[in-house]
Amino acid sequence: MVKLEEQLKNPVWYSLNETHKKFGVEYDGVRFYDQEVCTFGSFFDESKTEKASSQYIKTTDSFFFVSENQTPIIDDAKIVLERKIDGCQMVLKQLPEVSITEDIVLLTNEYIDEVYDLIWLVMPGYYRRRTFVMGNYYGIFKDGKLVSITGQRMQTNLFIEVSAVVTHPNYTKRGFAKQLIVHTTKEILKVNKTPILHTNKGNLAIPLYQKLGYELTRDMNWWTYRRID
Repeated sequence: MVKLEEQLKNPVWYSLNETHKKFGVEYDGVRFYDQEVCTFGSFFDESKTEKASSQYIKTTDSFFFVSENQTPIIDDAKIVLERKIDGCQMVLKQLPEVSITEDIVLLTNEYIDEVYDLIWLVMPGYYRRRTFVMGNYYGIFKDGKLVSITGQRMQTNLFIEVSAVVTHPNYTKRGFAKQLIVHTTKEILKVNKTPILHTNKGNLAIPLYQKLGYELTRDMNWWTYRRID
């Protein structure tokens, strides 16, 4: 088995090699998620990304290459780079004691649409409707509606990523995200895996993540591409 430290250098690749293998498609040694589930791609050899991405883009209008420090090669007659998101990876060091006062619900399939709508309201771009099948999602309800969630995204036999940390703008500053992150982290620890998360550099949420025991470990960048029609 590949050690955790090596997996974290290329989390998309190893997720598709293990827990999420059933969601994977591969072109010439470059791995992608099925575009209905997630549009992340991964590689070790950037010389193969031009041909592979030209094949994958036939199935979707946009996608992301996720890389620590390599630069993908693309066919700029077919694909345009929209932007490079300078991201970072954080790994749990030690979870502090945090009081859970809200009723946190494991979200079942009946909430797929509500989860999708809330994420696209707050953080559009990353999430597809079937991203929901990548792991467990948890939520807090107020006034009869889903107002705050966290989910699990990439995962292997050794780690699970905390993702989709979003709260409706009308319900922020109530500690919902904090409690959901702690709850999701505890659920990951229960199955003896390491909790990780990814965010963009400079995100105002980073100090919260650090207070909850996560530490910055490495760059992890998202190259965002779109098909040229």
